[in-house]
Amino acid sequence: MIELMRTNDSVLLSVAEALMKEAGIIYFIADTNMSILEGSLGVIPRRFLVEEDRLDEARRYLIDAGLEHELKDHDE
Repeated sequence: MIELMRTNDSVLLSVAEALMKEAGIIYFIADTNMSILEGSLGVIPRRFLVEEDRLDEARRYLIDAGLEHELKDHDE
């Protein structure tokens, strides 16, 4: 699994989940329990992970949905 994005926005996470489910891309939202433990301060963002071999496809779905500004830069 590889990180697609990192956010505290539950609506954004729901949209990304729906897009990945529709595309049949396996995903995992990491740090959910840590995010809940710290409360609503937004200090610990949740990481949205996808299958590494389908990263480009997952990125394309988010870009097509107008969410390119949320994507992690993998060129670093």
